[in-house]
Amino acid sequence: MDSAVSELLGGLPAEEEQLQVWQTDRSRAPIATKIVVAGGFGVGKTTLVSAVSEIQPLQTEALMTQASEETDDLTATPGKTTTTVAMDFGRITLDDDLVLYLFGTPGQQRFWFMWDDLVRGAIGAVVLADTRRLPDCFPALDYFESCGLPYVVAVNHFDGSERFEPEDVREALTVPPHVPVLVMDARRRISVIETLLALVGHALEATPE
Repeated sequence: MDSAVSELLGGLPAEEEQLQVWQTDRSRAPIATKIVVAGGFGVGKTTLVSAVSEIQPLQTEALMTQASEETDDLTATPGKTTTTVAMDFGRITLDDDLVLYLFGTPGQQRFWFMWDDLVRGAIGAVVLADTRRLPDCFPALDYFESCGLPYVVAVNHFDGSERFEPEDVREALTVPPHVPVLVMDARRRISVIETLLALVGHALEATPE
């Protein structure tokens, strides 16, 4: 996988699709893997998918209106004007035989009914956490713990937010010792790739078959 990360550092322009080896060799069909990106409202799920997707990501963003003022807390994200109302979707090729399909879940409680459908068939999940609003990721943690889906916790540090060590976040969220807790930047492609690789490795350890 190290070579894959090195190659991806340069990035692939979405408008210049390049043929992969497996696309011309029918004997080498890639492994298509589904990953879910979850977390609280405004934690960076759409940003993560957009930063790493090698195709034009599908986004279901809607403008926020006064009707959501009493349910959507914008204290920590005053500049946020849109919100995901269905899902985000993107794709990234990590190696010739490994393609990840990313599905970002909506963060607000009123959209949680969609999670069961979005999670079906996934090998694992990335739970994004904002240290200014750690309790917001508890519903996602509880959900993946209850359904037994492997997950990693990715602390998405925002500009101006206090920095915490991964083990401090683990303790605050009571994340089990075997679950990776990472610090990342959802805006940076390589940071997201490293997080996805950590999840794939963790999922393989949890369900090697």
